[in-house]
Amino acid sequence: MIFYLTRDIERALGAPRLPDFFIISNATPFAKQIAAGYDNVFLVNEGRLLDTRELLECTAVRQHISGLTKHPQIVVFKNTSLIEQTCKTQGWELLNPPAAVADMVEQKISQVDWLGDLQKYLPSHSIAVSEEVSWDSEPFILQFNRTHTGSGTVYIETETQLRQVQQQFPHRPVRVTKYISGPMLTNNNIVTSDHVIVGTINYQITGLAPFTDNRFATIGNDWGVVPRLLTDAQRAAYVEMATAVGEKLRHDGWRGAFGIDVALETASGKLYLIEVNARQPASLTYESYLQQFSPGCFLQNVKQLNAFELHITALLEQDIQQKYSIGVQDGAQIILRQPMNGQTWELETLEKIASRLRKLGLKLVLYTNTKPGSDALRIQSLQSIMESHNSFNDVGKNILACI
Repeated sequence: MIFYLTRDIERALGAPRLPDFFIISNATPFAKQIAAGYDNVFLVNEGRLLDTRELLECTAVRQHISGLTKHPQIVVFKNTSLIEQTCKTQGWELLNPPAAVADMVEQKISQVDWLGDLQKYLPSHSIAVSEEVSWDSEPFILQFNRTHTGSGTVYIETETQLRQVQQQFPHRPVRVTKYISGPMLTNNNIVTSDHVIVGTINYQITGLAPFTDNRFATIGNDWGVVPRLLTDAQRAAYVEMATAVGEKLRHDGWRGAFGIDVALETASGKLYLIEVNARQPASLTYESYLQQFSPGCFLQNVKQLNAFELHITALLEQDIQQKYSIGVQDGAQIILRQPMNGQTWELETLEKIASRLRKLGLKLVLYTNTKPGSDALRIQSLQSIMESHNSFNDVGKNILACI
């Protein structure tokens, strides 16, 4: 039996056809709606939201799992050394790849060394101690070793900005990267025991107000706008890059989902690797949902797995014959995030916004998060919401009018 434990139930909603698959999460209003339609969901109500490790250590969760099987297989959204230790203590099999590999690949300093000859895909970059970085009159990106959805990433456009960072963190290692001006692209890929399945490229919506006040925060994905952004040659170059990264991960024992973030430089048309996300990307479950609306989703005499099902199957190291995934031709999601400036989207305000959005026929996930930068409202559409880079189409403008 497989048990997917997650703080946010939305991350686990992608495997309706997998046998012996169970979800354990917090009893949020959204999770309760989901649980009403499923018989494989167990919700925990501790008066606050438990993170994944806390769920693993919760007495009610342990009793629930032990009541179903003596040999559970555990899946989490993102593995950590603490999660590994908790599962080891319980005698549970954790299916996620090792946390040490994920950390090495995701951390901005060690990632450069890990890439090896794949550094050719990166923009011009260097590693230095913060106080040693010099200003040469050209804007650049400064990243600390650990970042998440844009936090820890600083766009340096003046010498004064640089000096402020250096005064605050003089001895901290940083990665300095040439700033690439242009749209961001991403996709969800699956590493199996013998090959890499490259998923559909989507446009990464980043830094747009009023959804965020952080210019580098990822706030959504749009699958329908990509044909207007990439040529066939650029698409082929992207697939080559994703495959190369996936093969390197596979060589290091990785299985399951990973994502890459790629910048398309407007001036040159060249693609640059910006991030490797060694974990289940947050967009994987919604992409899996969109796949059921794509032409050719179910082929005759072929068991066609969606992206999330491929992720779980790869973690189980089961044989996957198909070397393709279902292409997603349309659809988008965008997230209203809590501001970083100390202000907060209040629940009452969010509920009013959600009420207006429901009239547009959109799928919504309302959160109770208040932490700066956290998800406040997830908005999902079966249609594209972007006309081009940083520009909404009519569907997107209707969403914007409701905020």
